[in-house]
This record gives sequence, structure tokens and C-alpha cells, in this order.
Amino acid sequence: MNLVLMGLPGAGKGTQAEKIVEKHHIPHISTGDMFRAAISEGTELGLKAKAFMDKGELVPDEVTIGIVRERLGKGDCEKGFLLDGFPRTVAQAEALENILADLNKSIDYVININVDQSILTERLTGRRICKSCGATYHLLFNPPSKTGVCDRCGGELYQRADDNEETVKNRLEVNMNQAQPLLSFYKEKGYLRNIDGQQHIDKVFTDVEQLLGGLN
Repeated sequence: MNLVLMGLPGAGKGTQAEKIVEKHHIPHISTGDMFRAAISEGTELGLKAKAFMDKGELVPDEVTIGIVRERLGKGDCEKGFLLDGFPRTVAQAEALENILADLNKSIDYVININVDQSILTERLTGRRICKSCGATYHLLFNPPSKTGVCDRCGGELYQRADDNEETVKNRLEVNMNQAQPLLSFYKEKGYLRNIDGQQHIDKVFTDVEQLLGGLN
């Protein structure tokens, strides 16, 4: 099964990716992992990517697409893959179509974990971190026993600047604007499947599995 996984920050995409990979034994391929592997292997494209990253610049599409092509051509992708974080643009999606055609493959589904923006904001602004030991809590899902106090060391809990409501809303807005053309592209292609991410984690995965059942 050849899958692309999409979802806004806080939608639970990472959790579902882990479950899909564990159940179906296909490689989880993220952009960051691909870059790190190409750099550590010292490939020509990996060294090009590193040069841009070292300068704090975005890696150009031609380099990113080349690294994706090399990764999808590896033996562990023969029975399928789960792409996460690529493509991010319609141009990258079109390049992926060409790569897969060259490899005699095609996308089975683009799975979009769909969650309302207000719920995502609540999820993302609930994180609290201990100033002393770095332990992480969530006001909804993993609250401390005593408000504002770390269970582990008694240290003070704080909210990171990028977890405040205004920053989170801006981040979600940017991600939504970026994702929309891609979702439209894949809807037209017939690949897109929306999964309700507002349910319990296990129910979300049950819905994913019902979708994937026909591919086994």
C-alpha cells in the first residue's frame, strides 16, 4: 500500500502514522528522516541539501524531489510506504506522480486526519513544561496532580511562547492555507480520504483500518 498522510498540527497524524507502520510493516518516510539519511550516507543530493540547511535556507524542490526519488526506489518500499510531510505543494505532488509512474507505482490513498481548528487550538495550547526537569504535561490529556506544579520534581510549569493561542492560531492558518490546494489536487485525482480525527485515537485508527482493509 502506497499512502500519503496529511493533517494539521495537533490532528494526531504522528500517532496514526506509528500505528499504520506497526500494523502493515511499511516504512514511515518523513522529509526530515530522508534528509538526515541522505546526509549521513553522503549522497550527492544529501550534501546539496546540507549546504542549504547549514545556511538556514529552504532546500529547493529539485533537491527534495531527487531525495524522495532515491528513497522510494529503495528495496524496503517494494511492498509500500507511508509518506509524511511530502508533498507540501501541488508542484511536489505532480513530481511525486512522475516519480511513482517511473517506479510503476501509484498512490492508493491520501489520508487526511481532519480536526476542527478550534479543537486543534485547544490541543496545541494545553501543553505545559516543567522549568526544572523538562517534564511535559497537557491540561486536557495529561494534567499535573496540582495545577502549575510538576509531579516529578515540584518545579514550576510554564507555557512555551509558541504554544500560546495567538501563535497557534497563526500557525494553523498558515498550514491550512498551504494544505488546501494540495487537498483539492488529491480530491480531483480521487485519492483523498478524510478521516474524523476528533474521535478517540483508537476509533480513528479503526476508521483508517477500514479504509485500508481492501488493499491487503
